[in-house]
Formats: sequence, structure tokens, C-alpha cells
Amino acid sequence: MDDGRPQNTDPTLRRLLQERTEDLQWVKAEYDNYRKRVRRDRMAVRQIAVANVLRALLPALDAVDRTCAHEPMTPGLKDITDTLRTQLGSLGLETFGQEGDPFDPARHEAVIYHISPDTERLICTEILRSGYRLGDQLLRPAHVEVTGPPPPARNPLAGHGEEPHDGAERDDERPSPPVRPAAPNTWAPSSRRTLPRPSI
Repeated sequence: MDDGRPQNTDPTLRRLLQERTEDLQWVKAEYDNYRKRVRRDRMAVRQIAVANVLRALLPALDAVDRTCAHEPMTPGLKDITDTLRTQLGSLGLETFGQEGDPFDPARHEAVIYHISPDTERLICTEILRSGYRLGDQLLRPAHVEVTGPPPPARNPLAGHGEEPHDGAERDDERPSPPVRPAAPNTWAPSSRRTLPRPSI
């Protein structure tokens, strides 16, 4: 059925049209991948720049926290604190570290350790310095006091008849001290005897 378009049955022209169509599709796919790669690189560069700026502002946040802890909260100080935290929060800065959190060595840095026989796991009992992160990126771990169970008791018989731990040398495997080679046996001829001269 004729749809109003000229019918071309030349196989050469159809092959060229198919090749050009495939080339156009390949160029379009390459351009789409390029746009995605550029967008991803821009986001990565922005993330690094924001992280560097936030990391540089952490001492200012610490100073504000110390001031709020030791000085009366005046309207001006409250305004500065709220504005600073709101603006930094809009950039993605998150604070973490609360009393009662399970101790996580990937996010917490233990400064003081208390032993309590009533605890079964390590717990953050006091936050000495808040931790900060940007998304999944850790900017600074939280300094905490940790309370946990006492360490396991040592076996008093350890070292008597037991195999040494890894890295420990057994007595029969320790290298013996170097032996100095003996002086070579040398033979030196005795001094010549002086024979008496015959009498004339």
C-alpha cells in the first residue's frame, strides 16, 4: 500500500541509510555518556570543595560550643549559633555522637576508658568533642569516654608448656650466636740450625 512516500528499493541506498542511522545512534549514546560523566565529575569536585570548607570551619564550631557551655546564652550568641548551624546544615554538615551510643571505632575515638562489670559492650558515656560528617564522608570522629566490661583475665599458666603465639620464637628455633672461625693451623719451619765449621 502506498503511504505517499517514494518507495526506494535500491539496496545500496538502504545500506547507507542504515549505516548513517547506526552512526547517529552511536554518537548520541557517546554524548549522553559524556554528559553523565561531566555531571558526576562536577558533583565530585563540589563535594570535595564543600568538605574542605566545612573541615576548616570545625574549629569555629568547637569555639561556639565551648562558649555556649561556659557563658550565659545571650540573644546575640544564640543568633550567631543558630545561623551558623543552619547555614552549615544546608551544606550537608551533620553532627553525631550522643551519650549511650554504642562505641564504633569507625566513627568514635576513645579518649578515656572506664571499666564497669555491669556492662556487656562498649558504650559512649560522655561526648568530649562532637563528630561531624558530610553524607557518608567522615570529616572528624567524635572524641568520647567509653565504658565497657573488664578485659578477659589472663591465664596464669600461659607460657608453661603452651605453644608460643604467632611471631614468638621458640627456643629451638632461635638462631644460635655466630661461631667465630678458628684460626687456621699454620706451620712455620723452625729456625735453621747452625752447623759447626769443620776444623782445618
